[in-house]
Amino acid sequence: MLKLINIYKEYASDSDRVVALKGINLSFRRHEFVSILGPSGCGKTTLLNLIGGLDQYSAGDLVIAGKSTRDFRDRDWDAYRNHSVGFVFQSYNLIPHQSVLSNVELALTLSGMSKAKRRKKALAALEKVGLKDQVKKRPNQLSGGQMQRVAIARALAGDPEIVLADEPTGALDSATSIQIMDLLKEIAKDKLVIMVTHNPALANDYSTRIIQLLDGQVQSDSNPYTDTETIAPKEKKEKKPSMSRRTALSLSLNNLMTKKGRAILTSFAGSIGIIGIALILSLSNGINAYIESVQEKTLATTPLTLQAESVDLSGLMTTLMRMRRGDDKSAHARDAVYSSNVMNDLIRSLNSAKVQKNNLALFKEYLEKDETIRSYLSHIHYSYDLGFHILTQTDDGKIAVSNLEKIMEEVLEGMGTTQGMVNQNNASFGNVSLWQEMLPEPDQTGINHILKD
Repeated sequence: MLKLINIYKEYASDSDRVVALKGINLSFRRHEFVSILGPSGCGKTTLLNLIGGLDQYSAGDLVIAGKSTRDFRDRDWDAYRNHSVGFVFQSYNLIPHQSVLSNVELALTLSGMSKAKRRKKALAALEKVGLKDQVKKRPNQLSGGQMQRVAIARALAGDPEIVLADEPTGALDSATSIQIMDLLKEIAKDKLVIMVTHNPALANDYSTRIIQLLDGQVQSDSNPYTDTETIAPKEKKEKKPSMSRRTALSLSLNNLMTKKGRAILTSFAGSIGIIGIALILSLSNGINAYIESVQEKTLATTPLTLQAESVDLSGLMTTLMRMRRGDDKSAHARDAVYSSNVMNDLIRSLNSAKVQKNNLALFKEYLEKDETIRSYLSHIHYSYDLGFHILTQTDDGKIAVSNLEKIMEEVLEGMGTTQGMVNQNNASFGNVSLWQEMLPEPDQTGINHILKD
């Protein structure tokens, strides 16, 4: 029925590797009471966990009813634990806020049974262990022996083929231990019971087979299984573990209602976290949207101006930088004072600047024909190179023209510049105006585009 072939189990850590089981070879009959003895740390509980599917072996093979488990997936192990194995723990592992009947029924919830069928099987298991009259009590209202009986009833409720007991009498007194051992012996008449214990007296009195372990190896076997024994495999159709949504919801609500204060505090703390994250995300999105809006408005209020002619002032800037660094390498006699014609150098650099012309007529035609680009503009303003003179009265009562050309002429004459130089500079500044027509009110986008011809 159950066969372990050269089983190894290793536990690896960062600094060391522990080998808990070293080549275990054991076979178990369908109906027998097996006790596994040995000192602490010899691998008894590890072996029990491997048989129950709670842990996985590192090497070897575990054969169940003639079927190898090497290729078992998680769902296969779940089905095996749910239908073929029942567990009895030393610490009982009962749910304190559930009744005795509910604790036993809990083992059947994953099998997909109806509520009526679960209750019938749970009551039958409790009757078998002598606790049918205690079904409405909570675990804290029972004695240690009664709680261990509830744990045994829970293990038997699903009608498993194997019952695994890990120190079932370790927390009980002598009288109660005898009662539990009598119960396990009765169960072993039609099931395989494997018990781990430190009490050799109980093992000798109740077990039909005793296996001694030492340092992860089998030292002795009082009644080993032989190949001449034939055991007909028991046909048992196993279903995949499945819990209905209604059952899962019912269990969840029941657990929440038993711990109302904790559930409320947990929900409150979780809601604070969720609300905090939502506020942070909202604030972040709002700030990003505001920044983008400010950027768009800032760019939108900057007009784009295109002129018919533009002057390359790179030569002027080079002259200014050279004068600032004192790069004048002209040779002069010592102990003499010389003047530097700064303004003449600047004007000469300005006159030598290249004038670039733009074809604004063609660009204007493009703007008037293409509707796509006009959809991005709020306003287009055309201005033409027409003289705009402002007349003013001087101190001596004369009428004078107030424009840049006249002002520059008077400045240059005051500096003693030659008439030829004045004419050249007047030509340079003649197309520059100090006055400009005010723009109309912008539309909703606040964009003004100016096109100068």
